[in-house]
Amino acid sequence: MTHKIPDDIKKEIEKLVADLNYHNYRYYVLDSPEISDAEYDRLFRRLKDLEDKHGLILPDSPTQRVGAPALERFEKVRHTEPMLSLDNAFSYDEIREFDKRVKKLLGGDSDVEYTIEPKYDGLAVELTYHKGFLLRASTRGDGYEGEDVTQNIRTIRSVPLRIEDKQIPEEIDIRGEVYMDLEEFEKLNKERQKKGEPLFANPRNAAAGSVRQLDPSVTISRKLYLVCYGTGALRGVRFESQSKFTEWLREARFPVPAKIIMATGIDGAIDAIKQIEDSRGGFSFETDGAVVKVNDFALQQKLGVKTREPRWAVAYKFQAHQGTTKILDIQGSVGRTGVITPFAIFQPVQIGGVTVSRSTLHNWDEMERKDIRIGDTVIVERAGDVIPHVIEVIKDKRTGKERPFPLPEKCPECGSKVIRDEGGVAVRCDSLHCPAQIQEKIIHFASRGGLDIEGLGEKNVELLYSKGLISHFEDIYKLKKEQLLLLPRFAEKSAQNLIDAIERSKQTNMAKFLFAIGILHVGEYAAKLLARNFRKLEDLYHIKPERLLQIRQLGDKIASSISSFFSDEKNIRTLESLKTLGMQISNPDFVASKKSKLPLEGLAFVITGTLPKPRKEVEDLIESHGGHASSAVSASTSYLVAGDNPGSKLKKAKDLGIKTVSYKELLSLIEGKRNPGLFD
Repeated sequence: MTHKIPDDIKKEIEKLVADLNYHNYRYYVLDSPEISDAEYDRLFRRLKDLEDKHGLILPDSPTQRVGAPALERFEKVRHTEPMLSLDNAFSYDEIREFDKRVKKLLGGDSDVEYTIEPKYDGLAVELTYHKGFLLRASTRGDGYEGEDVTQNIRTIRSVPLRIEDKQIPEEIDIRGEVYMDLEEFEKLNKERQKKGEPLFANPRNAAAGSVRQLDPSVTISRKLYLVCYGTGALRGVRFESQSKFTEWLREARFPVPAKIIMATGIDGAIDAIKQIEDSRGGFSFETDGAVVKVNDFALQQKLGVKTREPRWAVAYKFQAHQGTTKILDIQGSVGRTGVITPFAIFQPVQIGGVTVSRSTLHNWDEMERKDIRIGDTVIVERAGDVIPHVIEVIKDKRTGKERPFPLPEKCPECGSKVIRDEGGVAVRCDSLHCPAQIQEKIIHFASRGGLDIEGLGEKNVELLYSKGLISHFEDIYKLKKEQLLLLPRFAEKSAQNLIDAIERSKQTNMAKFLFAIGILHVGEYAAKLLARNFRKLEDLYHIKPERLLQIRQLGDKIASSISSFFSDEKNIRTLESLKTLGMQISNPDFVASKKSKLPLEGLAFVITGTLPKPRKEVEDLIESHGGHASSAVSASTSYLVAGDNPGSKLKKAKDLGIKTVSYKELLSLIEGKRNPGLFD
């Protein structure tokens, strides 16, 4: 039975949610904040404290934008109405032809009223709202079926979790574009370049890659924006035109295009396109054109659609900044996460007033798709006037002397054997001793989720590495206080604190240690699974993938990565060296030798509604008894744990035939008190 929440607490939570959502709108949509960041943070912390203490979380609470667990895969979503693509026009003559077709289909010669707006170069999405609340978000996909990316879209601050307007539809599908602005794009690529990770070719790829992350924490770490410009299925409200719909979007706190121009007649529409193209350099986002739409929705209905495109809209595409040059060489660059990225060295060429002499080639799949070779003459484009990339090889200019750059077998930095992500495009060096990535590995090793060595963060790792005091994991445990005192930023107390933290980290458990050493694809959950199934670290040495695949929750990709890591003699020597330096690894999670397995072993749970305990506490309870807590209901879900005011997950669970249990019944399942009619 849930505890009663005092009315004054309910009211305070409701007010905090309303206030914080308003300030989100001011900051992320209007770019006109009314309070300081510190004041926002204070209100947010107060709301979080109240939610954790009383277990009352409103559907539109800003705290629900973060913290969802990673998905195993995206579920498919069928669009109620198809999400069509737009026909393209590359000249003003083609725009005039579009106008002629519109008039012919409408059966008249009167000037048509159009709206003209920038074409955002992002990822098309559809947001479904039911009775004012965000129910689901999905990608365009093939136009008829997309992927459910609700968790990730909720992390975008400009996305309303609740419609704030007097006129709230019973249900509405709002179409828009998720994008990354140019400043954030440059910042992200600089960070990736610093870490040696493959660069994103353009802001669209960055936005699409961010939205399609299975782990929402990655999405929220990248600043994304939403712009809304269309509607799909609609019940409970009616709009007369595109301009009226846009007006409603504004009032309901949805972000709309940065520039919207109304024009009557095609000459006015072309003038509007020119205005947007002239303003192109002043936009904070990348735009590759302008969209022209018939304003009147009744006329749109009359014009209808072709197989894949509406007859009432067209996209005018701007000319890209391009140049032609020759690839002098192709080399591989090893990043701080071990990813090896091919890059081209060009004969210098001027593009958009900037000299371009090199460009990332992203990965070997991309090179093969474009058939890029050393010696090729290529067309290079600066996407968004920022990052250069190869658009196309001019094969007519080949002489026969061009040569491909093959997939490397060894790391160009350390000579270790490289591995390729199964089913992926990344090629990696997984050696613990690779100099190109050792700093990143040490930072991860010492992080809070790893061995939690307080005082050994990024700046101090960089300092110690630059001074030659650490070049691999073992060196951490050889550091002396006297060495630290000779460095800037270290005084008597801070040096002693770091030495003490290092000493404490020697006492750890196997799950934390396996996560800390940074095995590819092995997160906290996989590390815990390994600890449950193997008594000691040595049991993993030279392990075969087939043995790992006996653990149901481990897939081929993770098993292959673990086997590869523990088959590397250099890695094994490092692990043994850490033990000789005093590392003691206990394993309280090991359960394989016990007569009975954990009560929730192999079961997947999803939580919905308000439970007697905070959601995180219930998820930890499930995980500690062998189960897996997921955020999305799917065919692989074993049980739905439903509390008060369950959301749409309850209906989905019923549709899929998934059994629903209460919190009390979950406890009974953990205690082994099975009800045959309920659990079997």
